[in-house]
Amino acid sequence: MAGYYTPADCNVEAFQALIAEPLVRSQVPFAGSVENNIPIYEAETVLKALSASAERPKLLAEWARVLSDLSGVVVLKGAMPDIAAIDEATAVFNQIVEDERVSSSGGDHFGERGANDRVWNALQKLCLRDPSLFARYFASPALAAVCEAWLGPWYQMTAQVNLVRPGGKAQVCHRDYHLGFMTQEQAQAFPAHVHQLSPAMTLQGAIAHCDMPIESGPTKLLPNSQRFAPGYVATLLPEFRAIFDTHSVQMPLEKGDAVFFNPALFHAAGDNKSTDIQRMANLLQIGSAMGRTLERIDRPAMVRRLYPAMRALGLEGAARAATIAAAAEGYPFPTNLDTDPPIGGLASESQAELLARALDEDMSDADFDAALDENTKRRLP
Repeated sequence: MAGYYTPADCNVEAFQALIAEPLVRSQVPFAGSVENNIPIYEAETVLKALSASAERPKLLAEWARVLSDLSGVVVLKGAMPDIAAIDEATAVFNQIVEDERVSSSGGDHFGERGANDRVWNALQKLCLRDPSLFARYFASPALAAVCEAWLGPWYQMTAQVNLVRPGGKAQVCHRDYHLGFMTQEQAQAFPAHVHQLSPAMTLQGAIAHCDMPIESGPTKLLPNSQRFAPGYVATLLPEFRAIFDTHSVQMPLEKGDAVFFNPALFHAAGDNKSTDIQRMANLLQIGSAMGRTLERIDRPAMVRRLYPAMRALGLEGAARAATIAAAAEGYPFPTNLDTDPPIGGLASESQAELLARALDEDMSDADFDAALDENTKRRLP
């Protein structure tokens, strides 16, 4: 369909040709080496370049090109210089896991529920528990620079710790937020140009909190796959997942290393086949400053007043949908993943979905008010 992607646009041969393209060493002059089509950057080289006014923009431009037009992945060796801070943060995260074990929902986006331990909003929790440790942990010029290379200044950091114990199973192949957190039907509803925009709005990263040999299951990556235009549809198709399983690669990491990749890259956490490695990674999802509306709107107040009026008017079909779209929050993110986890799907019920459901069920005004209060409350930090 012109202007929209469907499974018919997902050509297997074109995809296979794309992922077979090699990364030429001369394309990444700042990299120390290239392995499995992935450039690896050494901390000493990176910090030296970042401290030189003439070299810094060249390095950032190289990273942006890798993430967009080349393999889609960069590995930064020694990205986090304070290893003691990594260890102390690991202890804090382990304590949070224990504290939350009783109350946690165990929801996860792409892994079996309960198979991994998650710390949602690890960024805020670490900062509030130990602000001095937080400051030491994130005092990484390399980390800040790669975020700026892809998103520009004023980016927003978020983080979710993932702890995969020995025997933990792999995730399914996926792309990431935004369009990657949607069902196939939802993703296909967005026009093709939005499929190209979505990866430019976020950056994915992972900080290794322990040494991660291949047997521990570091993230499986498929270089070049972020350049496949209908990939948000393709990643859900069995034939493309089979290609991923055959051709994806893994990079061993050491404590303090970081890997960053385009959110449109096909990827999945691997199986932890070790007997004694508690594989902990702090998963960073950094957002563009520009993914926001111009004004702050009190949408709960609007929807609360609107509901009885819409019941009385009896709007239906496209007219009803247009009214809901103008007033209610149709997107389920951002949310508080501790109290509003992705159980039973990739996201919880949005405000717009609640309003539509209430009209379908002809909820009383009082029942809708209560449901709206609950919907709003569980999203708050």
